[in-house]
Amino acid sequence: MPGPLGFVVILLAGAALGVVFFGGLWLTVRALPHSRHATLLALASYWGRTLLVVGGLLLAMDSSWQRALICLSGFTVARIGMARWAPAHPAAGRGAV
Repeated sequence: MPGPLGFVVILLAGAALGVVFFGGLWLTVRALPHSRHATLLALASYWGRTLLVVGGLLLAMDSSWQRALICLSGFTVARIGMARWAPAHPAAGRGAV
């Protein structure tokens, strides 16, 4: 079990992974309407972000479920923060689908 400083480092690592994952998702969604190969872009972005996060999680957890839980907590905090930070789509709230 890591000490207090280890908790903070693992939490920040999870938050960084979350920012990279959801920031990449945000950039991908913004680029899709302008892409000539939208399907390829979406798939490449998904797999790249997923592999990066799974690899980072495996490194951070170091075979400890407690570390994994702390890292995923940071990931979740980053998800909530990114959802609040990212601007809404201009058509959101006007009945557009």
